[in-house]
Amino acid sequence: MILEKLFGITSALAEGTAAGAADAGAAAAAEEAAMNPVAALLTTFLPMILIFVVFYFFLIRPQRKKDKKVKEMLNNLKAGDRICTIGGIYGTIVGIKDDTVTLSVGRDNLSMVVARWGIRSVEEVTIENDAEALN
Repeated sequence: MILEKLFGITSALAEGTAAGAADAGAAAAAEEAAMNPVAALLTTFLPMILIFVVFYFFLIRPQRKKDKKVKEMLNNLKAGDRICTIGGIYGTIVGIKDDTVTLSVGRDNLSMVVARWGIRSVEEVTIENDAEALN
């Protein structure tokens, strides 16, 4: 008997809540139908568009600028440039072919061939400026 009263009360509360939710849902649906479909699409896609814009200006654009600088640096290599490879080897460019660069490394001027893409940076000092200090 107590259980029936409890179940009766809970079922009545559930029915009342469902009816209230249905009324609120119907009001929201009527309000949404009145809204312009273009505005509805805009509010749906606006956050995604804003995320793409943020990604473009903070990630894509700076990376493109960096890649452009590296490509320009690799295209402007010439014999006599002092360079540093990705592996941390310092050397002086002796010769350049298509995708390979021949370096002179160390005091004994050992010859080393590396890939052009393996060059990290060109150092400020060149072999013409300070020949004794480089070896």
